[in-house]
Amino acid sequence: MVSVAVRTHARARSYRLSLPSSGPVLTLPPHGKWVEAEAFLLRHSNWLAARLKRAPEAVNLGDGGTVPLRGVIHRIIGTGKVRGRVELSEVDGLPVLLVPGDPAHQARRLVDWLKAEAAIDLAARTAVHAGRLGVTVRSIKMRSQSSRWGSCSSTGNLNYNWRLIIAPPHVLDYVAAHEVAHLVEMNHSDQFWATVKRTLPDMERGRAWLKAQGRELMLYGA
Repeated sequence: MVSVAVRTHARARSYRLSLPSSGPVLTLPPHGKWVEAEAFLLRHSNWLAARLKRAPEAVNLGDGGTVPLRGVIHRIIGTGKVRGRVELSEVDGLPVLLVPGDPAHQARRLVDWLKAEAAIDLAARTAVHAGRLGVTVRSIKMRSQSSRWGSCSSTGNLNYNWRLIIAPPHVLDYVAAHEVAHLVEMNHSDQFWATVKRTLPDMERGRAWLKAQGRELMLYGA
């Protein structure tokens, strides 16, 4: 039996079934009816079953696993120490992440550390793009969205997916430029994309990477 999360989205115009890394999600429009939603889900049950068979499993973030950091693969080594923080190091000339704590909690500790690293990088790149575009950012928060890389409110509050720290730096930079540009244009019009390009002329490089490999990032910390 497969559990399907159900949510209502204010902007949804129809029923939609998606498969993010966290599991199947059935999205309903604001005035959707459960009878119709159930029928929609039943009609798409074969599609869902086929997709679930092909869906990759979440990545192991425990001792012996690997995780990219700013696009560079690092091996994860549990130190066995009760206290301490995650540290960058090298073993046999290869980059590693030394993670303390009980084995059952090492993945959580590593994710917390990755979130902190993401916050540092995204704050820096956000400040650069905000300066270039002449806008003010009120706050920056790290999120764990299963299908979004960032969001922006008209009041200057930006949310970013912490998994961007896993990708190469130019990818994180593109998302920062994208969200800051929304403080100039709260849409995806031609003027918006021109604004992104104004602060990041090489924007297509990061955008293309996300389209091609972004889904793989969602497998980390799922």
